[in-house]
Amino acid sequence: MSIRVSHVHGEHIAVEAPDGTEILRYVYRPDPEAYEARKPYAHPVCTLAGRTVTGYRPSDHRWHKGLQMTASHLSGQNFWGGNTYVHGQGYQVLPDRVGSMRHDGFTGFAVADDRFAFTERLTWVENAGAEWAREVRGLTVHSVDEQAGAWALDWAIRLTNLRDEPLTFGSPTTEGREMAGYTGLQWRGPRDFTGGTVFGPDSVTGAGKLMGTQGPWLAFTTEHDEVDAHSTVVFAHAPENLDARTAVHESHWFVRAEPIPTAAFSWAFFEAFALPPGESFAYRYRMVFADGAWDADRVAAHLAGLPW
Repeated sequence: MSIRVSHVHGEHIAVEAPDGTEILRYVYRPDPEAYEARKPYAHPVCTLAGRTVTGYRPSDHRWHKGLQMTASHLSGQNFWGGNTYVHGQGYQVLPDRVGSMRHDGFTGFAVADDRFAFTERLTWVENAGAEWAREVRGLTVHSVDEQAGAWALDWAIRLTNLRDEPLTFGSPTTEGREMAGYTGLQWRGPRDFTGGTVFGPDSVTGAGKLMGTQGPWLAFTTEHDEVDAHSTVVFAHAPENLDARTAVHESHWFVRAEPIPTAAFSWAFFEAFALPPGESFAYRYRMVFADGAWDADRVAAHLAGLPW
């Protein structure tokens, strides 16, 4: 048996596990609310047992939508959505600074047994309508392992500056707010992940201890409401992301378990960086969505069995 893929043209792509459980829905139709930074996102994302492990438009941050690519501070614009942090003023409602990511089309689909991949073209558009960046995005669903109770999603980005001046990537922390360096690929968990356990390699446990750190992977586990079940979400860097010889800028973890459950592969946590005109950068990420409360040894062993 193999995974199944359906496509509602102009709206979304859905992936089902061999037993018919929908494990991924990638939505690319434009959002209705411009202030939430219109852009594609993945939600719901579910484990093989059907446990939802993404949140959508929570009351505390309506612009948090499952798993999505973001840029909280980009040359004065906000491609994250919602309020913008301004040094000395705090978070401000600035609708004219909120940009969008326009879906321009798909260039390839490939389905084979437990693997599905697609490539998407997008344009990052600042609030006044100028096209600032061209993105080539790749998503791959793979390693659907019913025995392990897990499956994997790879998310790749290649971004090219279309402007005649540099694009400067930052975060609230680069603007003056301590330990709020969120930007890049961001996951928002559902409410039952609030207060969950966050851990990484080397026995480091706790979102507070891991906030702003670097490492090859990070995991977040919780016990669900309503059902007697646990789930684990793993976030992992491709090797080149952490290699100073190949990465455009060093990455750090942004992670909170309270008051909200969220994690991001932040590419500009402590320091801003500039992308010159016409130049590009690329990152690759992997997420594993698993049933059960995994520990560090199990996470490490599972990732070791998923070569890049």
